[in-house]
Amino acid sequence: MKKIIFILGAILLSISLSAQNDLLFDSGNKSYNEGKYQEAIESYEKILNEGVHSSELYFNLGNAYYKLNRIAPSIYYYEKALQLSPKNKDIEANLSFAQNMTIDDIEVVPEIGLSRISKSIINRFSFDTWAIVSITLIMVFAILFLGYYFSSATSKKRLAFIVSSSAIILAVVSLFFAYQKYQYVQKDKPAIVFAKETDIKSDPNLRSEVVFTLHEGTKVQVLEIYDENWTKIKLTDGKTGWIPSEDIKLLNNI
Repeated sequence: MKKIIFILGAILLSISLSAQNDLLFDSGNKSYNEGKYQEAIESYEKILNEGVHSSELYFNLGNAYYKLNRIAPSIYYYEKALQLSPKNKDIEANLSFAQNMTIDDIEVVPEIGLSRISKSIINRFSFDTWAIVSITLIMVFAILFLGYYFSSATSKKRLAFIVSSSAIILAVVSLFFAYQKYQYVQKDKPAIVFAKETDIKSDPNLRSEVVFTLHEGTKVQVLEIYDENWTKIKLTDGKTGWIPSEDIKLLNNI
C-alpha cells in the first residue's frame, strides 16, 4: 500500500512540475513577445534549473539573448538547440545570424582524400545504427552459413558461401565504422568562448607566451583540461593553445 501511495505521489508531483514548466514557458514567450527579453530569459532558465531540456527551450533562449546582443549565450543556446534538432532550418538560420556578430574570422581547413571520404561515410549514421547493422549482418552470416553447411545442392552451397562471406566482411566493416563513430563522439567536445576577449597561451600558466587572442562567441574544440583552471583548445584552422577554463562553456554539458 505504501508503495502505491509513493508511486501515486511521484506521478502527481511529475504532473504538477510539468504544468508549472508549461506556465513558465508560456510566461517566457509572453515576455519575449512584449520585448521583455531579460524576463523571458529568467522564465526559460527556471525551466532549465528543473532539469528540463528541449530544442524549443534552447532556441527561445538563444533568441532572447540575441535580442539583447549577448553574442556568446545566444550562440551557445542555438548550438544546444541544434544538438537536439539537427538540420533544423530555423535554428541554423538564427545561429548563422548570431555567428555573423562575432569578431574572430577563423578559416576552416577542409579534410581531403580518403580521410574526408571515410569520415563522411561514418558520420552518415550514429554509433547505435552502425552497431545494429553489424549485428544484423552477423545474424545473416550465421543463417546463410547454416544453409551452406546443410545444403546438398552445389549451386545453393556456392551461393550461400558467397553471400555469407560478403555478409561477414560487411559486418566487420560496420563494426569498425561503429567503433570509429564512437571515437568521434568521445573526442567531440565543442565549447563556446564566453569572455569578451581572452588571450590563448602556449602553456597552461599566466607567464607563458600569448599565441593568439579570441573573442566571445567563437566555437572551439576542447582537447585537454589541466588542473581544472586551464583548458587546451583547438580551432578549425588547426591552431591550438591554452585558455582559462572559466572563459569557455562546454556544449556537451547538460
